Amino acid sequence: MRPAISALNLYKSFTVQGMRTNALVDISVEIFSGEFTVLSGPSGCGKSTLLATLGGMTEPDSGTIRAGDTDLSCSTDTQRDAFRLHNCGFIFQGFNLFPALSALEQVQVPLDYLNVPQEEARLRALDALDRVGLLKRQHLRSSHLSGGEKQRVAIARAIVKEPAILFADEPTSALDSSNGLRIVEILRETARQLGTTVLCVSHDTRLFSKADRVLNMEDGRLLSDRRPVSGRGIDTQEDWHG
Repeated sequence: MRPAISALNLYKSFTVQGMRTNALVDISVEIFSGEFTVLSGPSGCGKSTLLATLGGMTEPDSGTIRAGDTDLSCSTDTQRDAFRLHNCGFIFQGFNLFPALSALEQVQVPLDYLNVPQEEARLRALDALDRVGLLKRQHLRSSHLSGGEKQRVAIARAIVKEPAILFADEPTSALDSSNGLRIVEILRETARQLGTTVLCVSHDTRLFSKADRVLNMEDGRLLSDRRPVSGRGIDTQEDWHG
């Protein structure tokens, strides 16, 4: 199976107040279409840096990244921006919604950037809101939505253009158990129903039993690559193999 994203020998470091931190150390990994992959590990281990690097938001110090036929390592900033616009969706912990827009208008924003005709954009936005169970809340602004609803609007906005790759950075960390589990199910269904590559950074163990694959990081390195044993879907150590 051809990977949707492949990275080879990625290195990335940051220098803050004279101190150098190695965020990524010789990372090589392939992420596949139609799979829900979770990237886990302790705070500061490099998870979000790897997500940003694979998504073309941060350049590695060295190494190569390919997404389909695109070599992101050799792309200009403009080319990476265009790649993200046409191929990627992003979900963040902080929702990043516009206060003055309704839920429907929020979801239409990516389609406006893609110059999709207004009526088509509206219908696609309504369909995306329906996918996340918020069709009846389409008229509400973010101030009238709960935290779980805000995150579902953010997911609808990310999937409305049916991206090849969906990146999610700690999408459940600000949510209670019920809303967190609902977000997990939506992410999993997005991979299954749309064939989207879903890569999710999280330390939330609720995601592990729903994932097709769990990658574990520590100190900038990939330590393990686990998949659930066929037909089991539980997340104890003995029920995974890599």
